[in-house]
Amino acid sequence: MAKTSRPHLALHKTIPTPLSPPTKPAKFAVLADVAFVVAKATCRLVFGSDTRRPHNGDGFGLGYYTSPSLGPEPCIFTSTIPAWNCINLHRLSSKTTSNLIFAHVRATTEGSLSDSNCHPFHHKSLMWMHNGNIGGWKYIKRNLAVGLREKWFGSVGGNTDSEWAFAVFLDTLDGMGYDPDSASLNQSGFGHSVLRKALLGTIERINTLIAEIPDTEHKESDEDLERRSLLNLAVTDGHTVVCTRYVSSMTDEAASLYWSSGTSWQEDKSIKGRYRMERRDKGADIVLVASEPLTFERDDWVIVPTNSTLTIHKQAVMIHPIIDRYYNPNPSYTRSTGFAVSKGLDTTEAKERGE
Repeated sequence: MAKTSRPHLALHKTIPTPLSPPTKPAKFAVLADVAFVVAKATCRLVFGSDTRRPHNGDGFGLGYYTSPSLGPEPCIFTSTIPAWNCINLHRLSSKTTSNLIFAHVRATTEGSLSDSNCHPFHHKSLMWMHNGNIGGWKYIKRNLAVGLREKWFGSVGGNTDSEWAFAVFLDTLDGMGYDPDSASLNQSGFGHSVLRKALLGTIERINTLIAEIPDTEHKESDEDLERRSLLNLAVTDGHTVVCTRYVSSMTDEAASLYWSSGTSWQEDKSIKGRYRMERRDKGADIVLVASEPLTFERDDWVIVPTNSTLTIHKQAVMIHPIIDRYYNPNPSYTRSTGFAVSKGLDTTEAKERGE
């Protein structure tokens, strides 16, 4: 992707809810079983007086699953117009429902401004989004491409690091013995453990390529070659969603990621345009995953720990640590927020400090 957006997510029973606007700006989003809550989220990406943060105005995209009678592949809508200026997004959002939605707004650092570079990317019934960057991208792109099977090398239609990462995911899934084409034929998808393993394999392949960059390959002007990656990724097969909050560093904080669940997502009757999660029982009929909280009720949102996966499968939300070379078992260790903030991304710690 290049610095892009952030995530929401909703899941559980089929509740066809019209696309309703969250209160806070969202950037990369995932929803399952909530219908079009996210679409209007992308319309409200206005940061008010906070001039320190860039607008994600380099296009946006939505992906959502429709009636099974129309087939298992998602409907994808992308545009290079800023989400808040797209009248068609407003028109469509109130008349569209879905049980699982991906939404993304883009602030480009890699790739040109074009529909082909807007997330979510998809193959058959699989959808993919990314918030962050791949370290040392111009030095690993060639080797990354060479390492792909011909089919997945040829599947890349744009020129973002995010779509190439998706190609690595498809190649990894294929290498595990699971044909990415088969998800469209499988009534239950690949299953959460398979998607999570392929996602972790994708991160490991990217990390390995970066580690192999020779010190002599970059010029003196690139003396401070940035090898760290911010990999907040989201993938779904239409049944399960797996997200990561990840940074390839033991000392830095990853870009922020939150989730919230409840029984309904309702507009505040006293304040037009403001929404919040309601909980009538302990059920999780709706799950939202977002880079930033979409409401002002911060207690409704749970932080996903740095270097963890979040999985939504059959009404359950599961958090697993990513145990690799950058894993830190000390839960009280304070990571630095500087790297993510320098990329224009939020961190939970930076928010708490008011940075």
